[in-house]
Amino acid sequence: MSNLERAPAELVCAADTAPTGKLLDGREVPLGGPRSMLVRRTLPQREQSLIGAWCFIDHYGPDDVSATGGMAVPGHPHTGLQTVSWLVSGEVEHRDTTGAHAIVRPGEINLMTAGSGIAHSEHSLPGTSVLHGAQLWIALPDGDRFVDPAFEHYAPPVHDHEGARVVVFLGSLLGHTSPVVTYTPLLGAEITLRPGQCLRLDVDAGFEHGVLVDSGEVRAAGVTATAGKLVYQPTGSTVLTLEAGNEPARVLVLGGEPLGERIVMWWNFIARSHDEIVTFREQWQRARSGAESGRYGRFPAQWAETLPAPVLPNIRLRSRG
Repeated sequence: MSNLERAPAELVCAADTAPTGKLLDGREVPLGGPRSMLVRRTLPQREQSLIGAWCFIDHYGPDDVSATGGMAVPGHPHTGLQTVSWLVSGEVEHRDTTGAHAIVRPGEINLMTAGSGIAHSEHSLPGTSVLHGAQLWIALPDGDRFVDPAFEHYAPPVHDHEGARVVVFLGSLLGHTSPVVTYTPLLGAEITLRPGQCLRLDVDAGFEHGVLVDSGEVRAAGVTATAGKLVYQPTGSTVLTLEAGNEPARVLVLGGEPLGERIVMWWNFIARSHDEIVTFREQWQRARSGAESGRYGRFPAQWAETLPAPVLPNIRLRSRG
């Protein structure tokens, strides 16, 4: 998924050290399509830029595709990150410059490693009437950020834990482990709670955690959150407690070791300096014009258009962390 803002701000990626849970609200951002499908972006923001290496969270739907046009994101670039596509309903067609062509379906993780550079497109399929899910980005650590681009698909099993529905798509939780490759220790899981259910999760004290509420109301890390909100829990705790309100509730639990690196994040690029961002942008614009295909690979024949990069701000982007 692309960041379609016309004037994207420099995003400061630095962990928060607050000793208790913190409620983070999101902002609405138009994703694109004929009538601009809106997503709720809860990460990054001024109060919290990273949760482990998780650096970007877009949550969307349930979205009536007949009213919004659904997801229509032409070819666009990424560097220095991995993207995780996770759907609750609907189907999205993915194509990228590694040659991968896949259908993103509910309950199945599609993880794309941009590494040194990749371009991809995402379009909801004609048979999709309701689109609902999340798009997540993971910052690659400095030693691995120029790995070869790749694409991986995994359909994780569904587990019952004390009446809760648990699907672990990255890392390990409740004795279940995903085989999907990441470059820093991470956790990603979807959990559906029964009305009033309280679930105690044993977690790694070295991890930061985020709880994105997809539906219902949940109390997590001592904070009550409704759909579209994100709760942050810093490192130091071996327990993460989830408690549903009077209705069933579904959450995404995200965690990881603090990245501990200074990075620059602008538009669809993650880099380590302003000059790298400038280079990545210029290379993308040249690739769009047909002048080169090196960093981002050969465009699929099915692409009729690609996204132009926004204009850079009139200040130097600073690395933070």
